[in-house]
Amino acid sequence: MSKAMTEKVESRARQAIGLMSGTSLDGIDAALAVTDGVAAFESGRFLTFPYETGLRDALRSILGGAADPAHIAKIERRLTDAHADAVRRLLDEAGLAPGAIDVVGFHGHTILHRPAEGRSWQIGDGGRLARALGIDVVCDFRANDVAQGGEGAPFAPIFHASRGAGLERPLAVLNIGGVGNVTWIGEEGGNLLAFDTGPGNGLLDEWTERATGRRFDAEGALAGAGQVSDPVLAVLLEDPYFSRPPPKSLDRIDFTLDALAGLSPADGAATLVAFTCETIARSAALLPRPPARWLVTGGGRHNPVIMDGLRVRLGGPVDPVEAVGWQGDALEAQAFAYLAVRSLDALPLTFPGTTGVGAPTTGGRLFVKP
Repeated sequence: MSKAMTEKVESRARQAIGLMSGTSLDGIDAALAVTDGVAAFESGRFLTFPYETGLRDALRSILGGAADPAHIAKIERRLTDAHADAVRRLLDEAGLAPGAIDVVGFHGHTILHRPAEGRSWQIGDGGRLARALGIDVVCDFRANDVAQGGEGAPFAPIFHASRGAGLERPLAVLNIGGVGNVTWIGEEGGNLLAFDTGPGNGLLDEWTERATGRRFDAEGALAGAGQVSDPVLAVLLEDPYFSRPPPKSLDRIDFTLDALAGLSPADGAATLVAFTCETIARSAALLPRPPARWLVTGGGRHNPVIMDGLRVRLGGPVDPVEAVGWQGDALEAQAFAYLAVRSLDALPLTFPGTTGVGAPTTGGRLFVKP
């Protein structure tokens, strides 16, 4: 655990845009926010900019980072230009000019996450984006944390703690994206613990697409029609990651569908939902104290089979973040707007309890508009 924000700081509010391209490979989330990177936060318009099939497949082809460097660079340019298009569309819908925006927080897309080897690789060209938009861009958020011995993930806990001010504690904010992660916020506002729980939607999406051609299991229809294979689930849960103490983090490609060979589409989906729920339940046992409430963000909150499974396994209140007025589809992008402003003010982004880094650590690389 760590004391995340006990210092008094001078910071001014800025209008920022946050961009997130998550491990679910569904597209780009873009969100407007006005924030001082500390306590003040006012959400604005947001949108999801789906990937066209070719770019989505291209990104999937370079996961693991083993492709030809020239090929990766070409995809990086395509990805950056897609983010520029998302920002332009967001500005157009909000009726804002680029000059109204102080900074863009550009996460990029993770293609390799190996913190034990000192690597966490997010593609995305911050300089190209700044030139295309005429707006300052902060990117490369994770590099300094990893260089200082941290896991480089999860990165949103300080944002969760700020947004959770005033809510009952301890509070758990659970993000179910391609990978699942949890932020535990203790009774004292800065007391944070965070880590990746295991697969979120990533394996389920991949299984659903292989089995049905659809990109995700809408409304949990496929999983809801199946039966959990207990022997397969037991094999999936053998991975030693789940018993490791936090902080800890995962790569989207750390788990595969190999153990599900031979299962029907519905039974495979049901088993993967059970896998996600069970790994989250096991993560709950690693928290310092049981949360008074779980708030769920990410695509997983839209799957009623996952949400019902979590309510059974966690035993306490489990609600989508909309229950407290947050915007679940925008939350990760909003986090990177918030983190970009913190980066401008040289405030720490990560902490010993969130990534295992030795001390509160700043991050981000600034590209100034031409």
